[in-house]
Amino acid sequence: MIKKLFVFLVLTAIAAVLLLSYGFKQLEQRPVQLTAPYFTVPAGSSARGLCQQWLAEGQLNAVDCQLLRLYLKWQPQLAKVRQGTYQTPQAATLVSLLRLFASGEVAQFSLTFIDGETVQQALARLQQAEYLQQDISNTSQILELLSWPAGWGAKPQHPEGLLFADTYFYTANSAASELVKRAQQALLRQLDLAWQQRQGELPIQNRYQLLIMSSLIEKESGLLAEKPLVSSVFVNRLNSNMRLQTDPTVIYGLTDYSGRITYADLRNPHPYNTYRHHGLPPGPISLVGTSALQAAAQPDVSDYFYFVSRGDGAHVFSETLEQHNAAVRKYILGKNND
Repeated sequence: MIKKLFVFLVLTAIAAVLLLSYGFKQLEQRPVQLTAPYFTVPAGSSARGLCQQWLAEGQLNAVDCQLLRLYLKWQPQLAKVRQGTYQTPQAATLVSLLRLFASGEVAQFSLTFIDGETVQQALARLQQAEYLQQDISNTSQILELLSWPAGWGAKPQHPEGLLFADTYFYTANSAASELVKRAQQALLRQLDLAWQQRQGELPIQNRYQLLIMSSLIEKESGLLAEKPLVSSVFVNRLNSNMRLQTDPTVIYGLTDYSGRITYADLRNPHPYNTYRHHGLPPGPISLVGTSALQAAAQPDVSDYFYFVSRGDGAHVFSETLEQHNAAVRKYILGKNND
């Protein structure tokens, strides 16, 4: 009798183990369909609490949550889900989601500040970024966050150009101000590096002027190979006490730019207009990246004083006004020089 009871208990235990094993396998394959690309686990959440949430949504049934209670005793590490926003995996299952949430590998978001864009355009990108706490509402706040090194001279009085053009990664609920600080710190590092590596006898007095020059180069050419040549033109003009006469500075200071520069625009006395004023404008006119900073610090050596767009993104460089006027007639006015 005892032997039969023992056999019965053993068989019962084996059956229970097999049944539980089968249940666990089914649980591991139990799909949870999350339609949104991201799922946020709030603070204080638990694996069993999430199961109840999905039960209420009709994703799971009561047996699933009962099985999960036993499953978590076998895999206790999955019970400790971490708060955060996670990217929803394809073909997610209950267990795969809990494993993800327990790992703490939250989703990474990115924001790119574009070289050549203005700080106002950068602010618009910042304000449109998803899962970011918006604590920056205007460009004046960007300037307020700047930690300009004391040894670099007076702190800039305008926020333009004070964010480094690059891609920045962040997690959900990061503050916009933190991204701004990172972009400013990146700019200060890259600006100082370019300043330390600059050529001797450049007509640039400090790091801020180097940043201004970089922004002019950034706006004039998007071609990496051309930027040091554009820089050489500006250097040659500054050394010869010629006005820079660069169109982007005219456009930057206009409040009603129509898309085409007029003679009236060229005569506009606003302080950024390098057709009216000698030297560099009072501040940058755009965000810059590494290539523009390097070009400003290490321009090519040339005898060029002029350049004009060919209409395909590249430019024609000229040493004399006569050569430049011929290039303007060919590429801008569409006339032959014959």
